[in-house]
Amino acid sequence: MTASNPHQLLAMQDQLLRLRDQALALEQRFAPEIAACPPQNRGSASNLIHYLSVRQHDIRPLQQNLSRYGLSSLSVLEAFTLAHLNAVLDVLQTLTGCPLPAPPPPVDYSSGPQCLQARGTALLGTPNAHRGAHIMVTMPSEAATHPQLVSELLGAGMSLMRINCAHDHPSAWQAMVANLRSAVAASDRPCRIQADLGGPKLRTGPIQSRGRLLKLKPKRDLYGVVLEPCRIWLHSRPAAAGPSSLHRALLVADEFIQACAVGDHVQLTDCRGQRRKLKIVQTAAAGFIAELSHTAYLSPDTVLRLKRGQHTLASAQPLGLPEVVQPILLLVGDELVLSRDPHPGTLEQRDSCGRLQRPARVHCSLAQAFDQVQPGHRVWFDDGRIGAEVLSCDGREMRLRVTQAAPGGSRLKAEKGINFPDTEMEIPALTEKDLADLSQVAEWADIVALSFVRRPDDLQALHQALLELGKPDTGIVLKIENRQAFENLPRILLAGLQCGRPLGVMIARGDLAVEMGFDRLSEVQQEILWICEAAHVPVIWATQILESLAKRGVPSRAEVTDAGMSVVAECVMLNKGPYIVAAVTMLDNILRRMDQHYHKRRATLRPLSVARL
Repeated sequence: MTASNPHQLLAMQDQLLRLRDQALALEQRFAPEIAACPPQNRGSASNLIHYLSVRQHDIRPLQQNLSRYGLSSLSVLEAFTLAHLNAVLDVLQTLTGCPLPAPPPPVDYSSGPQCLQARGTALLGTPNAHRGAHIMVTMPSEAATHPQLVSELLGAGMSLMRINCAHDHPSAWQAMVANLRSAVAASDRPCRIQADLGGPKLRTGPIQSRGRLLKLKPKRDLYGVVLEPCRIWLHSRPAAAGPSSLHRALLVADEFIQACAVGDHVQLTDCRGQRRKLKIVQTAAAGFIAELSHTAYLSPDTVLRLKRGQHTLASAQPLGLPEVVQPILLLVGDELVLSRDPHPGTLEQRDSCGRLQRPARVHCSLAQAFDQVQPGHRVWFDDGRIGAEVLSCDGREMRLRVTQAAPGGSRLKAEKGINFPDTEMEIPALTEKDLADLSQVAEWADIVALSFVRRPDDLQALHQALLELGKPDTGIVLKIENRQAFENLPRILLAGLQCGRPLGVMIARGDLAVEMGFDRLSEVQQEILWICEAAHVPVIWATQILESLAKRGVPSRAEVTDAGMSVVAECVMLNKGPYIVAAVTMLDNILRRMDQHYHKRRATLRPLSVARL
């Protein structure tokens, strides 16, 4: 050693002693909150406090100095913070000859990771023998009526079924559960069920219809040659299901159908003044199939004349045509009015040069936003595709200026999500609908996920509601999807540890990216992983995992890399899509491979075939 080394060792020892003393002092400050936890959770609560204390400081210079001596750089102390500080101090004190007594840690190198593993099993079930992380799959509506789909998902590697209570209805949820139970019984593969409560809706309201219109269009090739006529089911039963492989259904009066026969023609003049003829070619499903070789636009005023030769047998007008709702076009610099009144929105008006003459208006479903938003606050629509800034708000209307949109403008539709990342929303996470849904799902859900949690009170409200339903052991997953939830995460986790029931956290990366900024998402999700590991709380990595594969059948390279990194979580969630079984299969394969390289975020050095020379 050089002459300066003893001084450097003593300096590092003093820094570590200060870190430990500050961690113990913060633990003492939160002693009432820790004591409020059940005995089995107090060690995790203390460890969380210790970790948060250390992370209040910039210890990067200390880490570099420790590494120079071959000592731990404190980069993996989440699950056993005080034990790790004690271990490094013990080595330093041996080198300096200044031994000091060490306070006993609440968890150590064995009990900390074991506690996290046990909590993950209690919430999510026993992990697969060949991979550490569970796979959760969001159920499409088809899962209620297609048992084979559920069976295929289970066989591909699904170990948690996710039912989103914002969609479908209780009878459909119950059918999904029944299909899963049948598949589990047949395969002997365990699978738990998570029910996601919808939470308070922050969405755009309906937009005023421009009228009703039906477009009938034959299939053409690149040169406009008709390859296949448009096949239309003429019928008179509004709720009836039509034959498969048809392009369109056209509802008319029963008297018109009764007069039809194969070989007849239906003549009309469409909305553009174009004469068109439909040829009735066969009977089908209490109606007839007609073919059309030229495009036609039908409105409720279009007159349909049934012809047999030169004779007109009947006439009618189309019924039940679909409404045409045109989305709002927004350009950067445009104004937009959000309205508290639940009236259908109206489109923007522009002059012949495209300049905005009157801004569009649309309803915002969350009334509390008009009480709490301030000028200058940011507003995001449709998962961050459109950005705006609040100009003014009088409690009934909010005037915005668009700050982000596609180069040619972005289109805003009804029922699109709205985010207010700068606004402190004083709204409960549990709505009346959530409480009604909870009474339905409590009988079969192993886990209930709380959407739009913001503060500890939200968690405690769900905990109490489950107790009132006689469900003290149902797990709770906290969906971290807004700025307030992220900033209050330590206190929310403490409240969760006090409840004593199985607890988990979902990193809802879609809304979280919008709320925190896409450039901060990687940093934020990593911080959530660290803090949850310190509290020994399992994490679900969610949103857009293998999204392109699930929806279009081909994954992107970035998605595959993202899926590989998800191995640091205890569970990975996939969203629905036509190719969801293939997505589960690929994710299962990726997690099995990556599980050999990582335990949480610590690299594990298994032999590498490429290392052989």
